[in-house]
Amino acid sequence: MASIKDIAKLCGVSVATVSKALNDKADISEDTKQHIKQVAKQMGYVPQYYARAIRTNKSYNIGVLFMDDANCGLTHDYFSSILNSFKVTAEAKGYDITFINSNQPHDKHKTYLEHCRYRGLDGVMIACIDFDNQDVEALINSDIPVVTVDRTYPDTNTMSVLSDNASGMKELVEYIISQGHKRIAYLSGETSAVTSERVTSYQNVMLEHGLDIPPEYHISTEYRNLTAARQYTRQLLSLPTPPSCIIYQDDYSAVGGMETIRDMGLSIPEDVSVAGYDDIFIASQLRPRLTTVHQDTEVIGRIAAEKLISLIEHKRGCSYKPVIVDSCLEKGESVKPYTE
Repeated sequence: MASIKDIAKLCGVSVATVSKALNDKADISEDTKQHIKQVAKQMGYVPQYYARAIRTNKSYNIGVLFMDDANCGLTHDYFSSILNSFKVTAEAKGYDITFINSNQPHDKHKTYLEHCRYRGLDGVMIACIDFDNQDVEALINSDIPVVTVDRTYPDTNTMSVLSDNASGMKELVEYIISQGHKRIAYLSGETSAVTSERVTSYQNVMLEHGLDIPPEYHISTEYRNLTAARQYTRQLLSLPTPPSCIIYQDDYSAVGGMETIRDMGLSIPEDVSVAGYDDIFIASQLRPRLTTVHQDTEVIGRIAAEKLISLIEHKRGCSYKPVIVDSCLEKGESVKPYTE
């Protein structure tokens, strides 16, 4: 197989000039560029990237299956941060990223698995999607290496990376109770493994402290839904015995809740305490600064990439034990000590 040095020697130019020509750099003449490309073609030159792919029988391309009901996509603060870390780590190890999206007109008849086969993907990272979808399950049960974020599949050869939702919610509720609050409401997100872990933790901590959860204090809604947050905040605060603290399903929804609290002529945290979840950028910009739970998206994304690449390159020697990434409380200023 011809090398850049071979081409340079035959053309009578430097290796740097050949490299510039093959990469379409503007600082050499078009005639020289075309001549070098023609010689390279005649010599059967294959760029290093493709040569490596041929040699290793890998495409060095990883798929990302990333979607959500609210169509937030890359604007979803939590998952976009994970994705960025995943991308940086994968690219540093020589892999490119390709998005899998069956909503494109020319792709809508392909399943997720067919997308991966068609594009020759070495592996796939799955996050923020309906994991019970048949197409998703078919991909997970295929021979393509898969890593999932915030969802486990115990009976498959799938690696999972999860934020410690149970401990995160436990620490948050324990802190709110330590500030004297007993009437604590929770707007939880739509049904999912993550939501289930958080709800169970919230209920357990309240039970351990002998605190009741009136049915109207726990409301199941959607993540990242400002309209729902506003509606249910007003509903909670209009109860005969309103909560002294409201935990929102995520920081974004907490913004809507805080707006409604102020619209009702109440102050935060003097009249009502508020907490969120995720610790996205906006949490530190709110006034008062939002009490929330920090999820280490950089670590989650990095480990997801490392584990997936390990599955791709060393499939037989891999452990499929889920990796749980610690979360931690950010106390902020939106939960105030409370006395009846």
